[in-house]
Amino acid sequence: MNKYTHLELGKEILAPSGYYAPQKEVRLDYNGREVLYTVSQAVIESSCCGPSDFSTVSVPGYILGWRVEKNDKGLPVSLIEPIADEPTRDAIRKIIKNNEHITLTEFW
Repeated sequence: MNKYTHLELGKEILAPSGYYAPQKEVRLDYNGREVLYTVSQAVIESSCCGPSDFSTVSVPGYILGWRVEKNDKGLPVSLIEPIADEPTRDAIRKIIKNNEHITLTEFW
C-alpha cells in the first residue's frame, strides 16, 4: 500500500525543461475495484528539437482509501495499491486510451 497525494488540478508544476499540469482525476471501475488515474498536460519549453506539448496519464493504482488524510501542505492523501500485473495493466491502458484518446500511460 502506498500513499498518494492529490495535486491541485490546473496548477502548473515545474519540471526539467518545462512544466505539467494535472487536468483531471478519474475513478475507473475495473473488475469490481476502483482504479485512480490522472490526466495531465505536459509542456516542454526548451529541448534540442524545440517546444512541444502532450497529454499523459498517470495510474497510481487501486483505491483502498479515498482522501483519508491531508499532508502538511493541506493536500488530500489517498491509500493506493499499485497494479503490478502486466495483463491487468494492458487492459487498463486500453480502457484509458479509448476513454481519453491518450496513448502515454504510466503506472506507479
